[in-house]
Amino acid sequence: MPFELGLCVADANRKAGQKQGWFVLEGVSHRLSKSLSDLDGTDPRIHGDTVEGVLSSLASLFKRPGQQPTVPQMMRIYRALRRDQPSILKKAGSKTLYNKRVFVDICVAANTEADGALVD
Repeated sequence: MPFELGLCVADANRKAGQKQGWFVLEGVSHRLSKSLSDLDGTDPRIHGDTVEGVLSSLASLFKRPGQQPTVPQMMRIYRALRRDQPSILKKAGSKTLYNKRVFVDICVAANTEADGALVD
C-alpha cells in the first residue's frame, strides 16, 4: 500500500492547480505514522477495518446534490453484490473481480440494487 498511496499523492500534487484533493482511509488509528512517515500531518479517516466503517468514511467524504444514500442502504447494496458475486464472475468468465467486464457488471448490478434500496 505505501507505494500505491505514494503514486496517488504524487498525482494529486501534480494536479494541485485543478483543486483535486486526496484522502487517506485507514483501518487502525495511529498505524499511518508507523508505516508511512511521509504522510505525517495527514489526518486519515479511520474505518475500523469494517465494510460499514469504509462506507461511512466514504459517505462523509463524497457528497453530491440531492438524495444521499445512507450507510444502511449502502450496506444492503454491498450484501446484494456479495451474494451475486459468484454469478457475476461466472457470467464474465472470470475468477477475479479485477477485470473490466466484471467491473462493468458490478456497476450495473449496484445501480439496479440502488434503485430499490434508495426508495426505502
